[in-house]
Amino acid sequence: MKTVNHWIGGKTVEGASGNWGPVTDPATGAVTTQVALASAEEVDAAVSAAKEAYATWGTSSLAQRTSILFRYRALLDAHRDDIAALITAEHGKVHSDALGEVARGLEIVELACGITTQLKGELSTQVSNRVDVSSIRQSLGVVAGITPFNFPAMVPMWMFPLAIACGNTFVLKPSEKDPSPANFLAELAAEAGLPDGVLNVVHGDKVAVDALLTHPDVAAVSFVGSTPIARYIHATASANGKRVQALGGAKNHMLVLPDADLDAAADAAVSAAYGSAGERCMAISAVVAISSIADELVDKIRERAEKIKIGPGNDPVSEMGPLITKAHRDKVATYVTGAAAQGADVVLDGTGYTVDGFEDGHWIGLSLLDKVSTDSDAYRDEIFGPVLCVLRADTYEEGLALINASPYGNGTAIFTRDGGAARRFQLEVEAGMVGVNVPIPVPVGYHSFGGWKDSLFGDHHIYGNDGVHFYTRGKVVTTRWPDPSEGHIGVDLGFPRNH
Repeated sequence: MKTVNHWIGGKTVEGASGNWGPVTDPATGAVTTQVALASAEEVDAAVSAAKEAYATWGTSSLAQRTSILFRYRALLDAHRDDIAALITAEHGKVHSDALGEVARGLEIVELACGITTQLKGELSTQVSNRVDVSSIRQSLGVVAGITPFNFPAMVPMWMFPLAIACGNTFVLKPSEKDPSPANFLAELAAEAGLPDGVLNVVHGDKVAVDALLTHPDVAAVSFVGSTPIARYIHATASANGKRVQALGGAKNHMLVLPDADLDAAADAAVSAAYGSAGERCMAISAVVAISSIADELVDKIRERAEKIKIGPGNDPVSEMGPLITKAHRDKVATYVTGAAAQGADVVLDGTGYTVDGFEDGHWIGLSLLDKVSTDSDAYRDEIFGPVLCVLRADTYEEGLALINASPYGNGTAIFTRDGGAARRFQLEVEAGMVGVNVPIPVPVGYHSFGGWKDSLFGDHHIYGNDGVHFYTRGKVVTTRWPDPSEGHIGVDLGFPRNH
C-alpha cells in the first residue's frame, strides 16, 4: 500500500504520530493509500522549518523569488498530466476536469511570477519642507494554508505561490482524503530551486489544524472549506492574533429570465450543477426560473442531464466521476430520497446509479428536483453533490429577493438578453461573484475570488490584489534629510506641520 508522509524542510519526513488515515480510490471503493496524520509536535517541526527558512527567504530579492517561480511554472506545465492523474486517483474527477483544475491553479503561479509590479511602493516627495513619505509592503513571516478535498491542487496553488512570492514561508495542511497532489507540488517546487523550508506540507486532521491555528509563530491562515469550519477557523485563529481569510460554503443561484436563450441556459445549468460531480463551492445548485419559462427550461435540463456519461475518472468517455467517499455519497442521496416528502417534484433520481465492473465505487447519478421550497433540506443545505434544485418565481424582483434571502453569498448568475436587467442584477444581488450569461463566474487570477455573508469570514478575498494584500502588511516611512546648508532647527513641542 502506498504511504504519504509529510514534506518538511525540503525532504520527506515519515509520520511519527502513529496515526494514519485511509485514502480510497472513489471509483473502486478500495483503500489504496495511507496518509500520516500529524501530531502537534510534527506541526511544530514544520512551522520551525518555515521560521528558519524565513530568516533568509524574507530578505531575498524579488529577482530570486520570481526566477524560481518561473522555473516552477515550467515544471508544473510539463507535469500537468501527472498532477491530474493523482487528482483522479484520489478524488475521482475525470481527467479532463482535473487538467482544468491544474490550469486554473497555474494562473496564480503566473500571477506570482509577475509579483514585482504588485509589490511596488509609493512615494510622495516634499510633503513638507524637505520631508518625503513612502509606503511599502512587507511579508508577514510564516503563513499557513488549510485546503479542501475538492480541488487538491488548485486551491493550494491559490495560496502558497503568492505567499512565497511576497517573501513569506508556507505550511500547507491539505485534505487527508486526497493528499498526494500536495506532496507532488512541493517536490516540484524543490526541483525548481525553492530553498528548503520555504514550502512545507503536513498532513492531518483536526489535531494538525488546531496546532496551526494556535501556533505562536504562524502569522496568518488561509482556508477554503465548509461554512461551519470556516467560522471555526476564523474565530480560533483570530483569537490567537492571526490574520485570517476563511472561505466557506455556498448555495449558488442562477436566475433565468423569460428572454434568455433557454438552450444556452440549460447547457450552462447542467455544466455548472454536475461538473466535478457537484463537489465545488462554485457549483450552481439552485436555478431560479421565471414561471412562464420554467416548465420548458426543466425539460431541457432533464434532456441534457440524462445523456451525461458517468464512470471512472481515468476512462476517456466519462464526463462525471464518483463522489469522494461512500459516507458523502450516502449523505447526498438522502437529499434526493427525502425531497418528495418536502414538496419537490423529483424529475431525475440518481441515487440508484452504479457502474458495471465498479459496483463498490462511490457512485451517484444526476438528480433534478423541481418546484423546490425554500424551507426544504435540499434547498437550505450545501449538498456538495450532483443535485440541482429548481425554484420558481413570477418576476425578476421575486427571484432577486429569493436569492438575497439566502445566508450564502458566494457566486450567482443571471441569464438574459436584457442589458438593463443584467446591470440591475449585478448591482442588486448580494454575492461576491456575479456571472452574466456565465454560470460559474470564477475570476481570472488577477482579480480576486471570494463571497459575501456566510461564504467568507475575514476581510480579504483570495488571490489577485486581495491575495497580495493578505500576505503582506503596509508600512509608511516619513523621512527628512536636512540640506547641508541648513542650520540647527531647535526644539518645537507643537504638532508637526505640513504647511
